[in-house]
Amino acid sequence: MAQKKQNKRKIIRRPVELNCIFCNTKTEPDYKEYKLLEKFLSDRAKILGRDRNGVCVKHQRKLPIQIKRARHLGLLPYSQTV
Repeated sequence: MAQKKQNKRKIIRRPVELNCIFCNTKTEPDYKEYKLLEKFLSDRAKILGRDRNGVCVKHQRKLPIQIKRARHLGLLPYSQTV
């Protein structure tokens, strides 16, 4: 029996270069700098992963905690309103 060829397209994502903003400026993510934290949110206000925003591992672990603190205080949205 002949098998059918499956034509699957592979989605290729280009990795972002790891130029950590926090390492370059020698700072830490802080909930009070909500304008800077907005860069690490998608258009739907979801926290972007490390492969999408170019932050190092050390700061990526701290980043969601600070974003969640800013959300709790009302500085950042939980979700984007339409």
